[in-house]
Order: sequence, then structure tokens, then C-alpha cells
Amino acid sequence: MMAHPHKKAIESMPSSALIGIIEESKMTYVRENLSIFLHESQVKMLKQVKKHDKPHHKRIRVKQFEKAKKDDLFNLHLGLYLKKYQKLEKIGLIEIDLEPDNGLEYDCHLTSKGFEVLDEISELESDWENVVGINDEDNEVLKKLALNSFEISYKHKKKQGFIF
Repeated sequence: MMAHPHKKAIESMPSSALIGIIEESKMTYVRENLSIFLHESQVKMLKQVKKHDKPHHKRIRVKQFEKAKKDDLFNLHLGLYLKKYQKLEKIGLIEIDLEPDNGLEYDCHLTSKGFEVLDEISELESDWENVVGINDEDNEVLKKLALNSFEISYKHKKKQGFIF
């Protein structure tokens, strides 16, 4: 069997580049096998809608919206995000409430089709793990790295002026 043509290049890459290759592979596998066409950003936004529907995250978003309204760029950001969410609404994955009674400018909720697609994405991500050969030992290393990495993102999000 011949060696993969990129083997030497991959052997000399730093960890950060390897992580990027792994993430790109997972997203490519999911998108190629998903029953509907979604852009990478749409897959991520769909996951965000589910996350943002949790009461804890909703409370944080309400607080952040109050701060953000004072920013001049708020309406521009609001419009840009709303357009992206409207594309997901158009294909029946989410519903947008433009007049929620929870302190937000708008709120999004998954439809039953949205939940189905998210379930399909989860299944495909699990399939991908098997395809690339992630074992229990690898998973423990990944958990350790994720825990060490999480603080960086968490601190940044906490400092952010607003969360959509």
C-alpha cells in the first residue's frame, strides 16, 4: 500500500493545524451525508438555536441585549443575524418570534424538522468518529484538551458586548 501523499506534510504540522484538519473533515462528512443542504455556518447556527433555548443561556442573552442596545452597531448586527436566521426559517428548521415577551429583540426556536436535522447531524458526527477511528483513549485526550481550551472561549464570551 502506498503512503498517503500528505503524510509527510501532516507529520510536520503543529497541533493547531491538525485540529483544523480534523474539524474540517467532520464538517465535510456531516454536510456530504446530511439529507438537506446546509452551509457550515447554518449547521453551527442550528446548534446555537438549540443552545440558546436553554433557560440559563436565555437569561444571559437577555442581559447582553440590554447592554448591546446602547451600542451604535447594534441594529446592524441585529439585521445581519436576523437575515441568517431567516434563511433557516425559510427551509422550515426554526421559527423566529419577532416580538418575544422575554426581553430579547427576537427569539428563535427549533421546529420538529429542525430537531430531526440536529439528530441527524449528531448521528453523522458519531459515524464520522468511527470512520476516522477515534477510540476511547483518543476521546479521553480530547476531553482533557477541550476542558483546557474551554476557559479561553468562556472568558471571551463573558467579556463580549452581546450574544445573538
